[in-house]
Amino acid sequence: MKTGIFCNYENHHQDARRAIFEQVALVRRAESLNFDEAWVTEHHFNDFSVSPSTLVLMAHLAGVTNKIRLGSAALLLAFHNPIAIAESIATLDNLCNGRLSIGIAKGGPFPEQNKHFGTPMNESRSKTLEAMALIHKLLYDTDVSFSGKYYQCEGVTIYPKPLQKPISVYVATSDDEALKFTAINSLGLMGGAPFSLDTLKSNVTKYRAINSSGCDRLMLARFFFVARTYDEAVSEALPFLRTFSQRMKAFKDRAKSCGNDSQHLMPISGQKSSFDEDYLLENSIIGDVITCRDKIKRFQDELSLETLALNPCSLDLQKKLESLTLYNQEVQSYV
Repeated sequence: MKTGIFCNYENHHQDARRAIFEQVALVRRAESLNFDEAWVTEHHFNDFSVSPSTLVLMAHLAGVTNKIRLGSAALLLAFHNPIAIAESIATLDNLCNGRLSIGIAKGGPFPEQNKHFGTPMNESRSKTLEAMALIHKLLYDTDVSFSGKYYQCEGVTIYPKPLQKPISVYVATSDDEALKFTAINSLGLMGGAPFSLDTLKSNVTKYRAINSSGCDRLMLARFFFVARTYDEAVSEALPFLRTFSQRMKAFKDRAKSCGNDSQHLMPISGQKSSFDEDYLLENSIIGDVITCRDKIKRFQDELSLETLALNPCSLDLQKKLESLTLYNQEVQSYV
């Protein structure tokens, strides 16, 4: 199992520049601790997660790192021109010397994004999958012609071509149509912090029913904080989780009236909301060294992870750095 860092660019101090460069500091520390990957989110019109220009942020990370692999978690393809995205992906793969992975998603539960990018929520998924099909052709073929419902082109060749052939692609979804697309094309799966273990297991089962050999590529993001004692870890993480919980519940309430259908965000029958504090704490990797080892082992046993991407839960940069170091010293070699 590879270890990654999940980069959400949280703006806890209402200082976007500080949030951006604190995240850079975390990635650089992660690289020095031999973390394998760094995954960068995409959010729009959001003063808390200040990462709207994912590929720009990844290009900067490519310039200040040497070996850590860089991934998008995830590009919201329905909000972009796929030809331009293909060109940017290929350019970035050259810039980072073939260290690029691409994660994609339809976006949600943020109706403002759909509104301002002119994509109805009921079209986001189909646009995303069609865009990915076109991007794949553009990255590796020449004289590409494509006639889809949303995108068309004729005789297009992009330059440069990526170094990797192919670049690894992951899809964040719990939708049957998207899972089928992912499995048929032998793409990887992604699971975000709100994805429950039961949801993840269901996704893997559906994938394997179509493609029995492809689902060893599962990237799982989880909130994380390890400290010397369980109480210390929980005390440090709770203010972070509480802020996330409050904001996501507000977004989710607004999305209900807009037809959002992100299944992975819906509670399983009889369970609390996936954004409740106690749910987030239970499904995160937070605690003392032994607790964190045990939680990671459970995810490994249940899901056969390729990568675990950790999002350090603290409002304080130094505490985050210390937690990553403790993970490297006393957790990573045991899992």
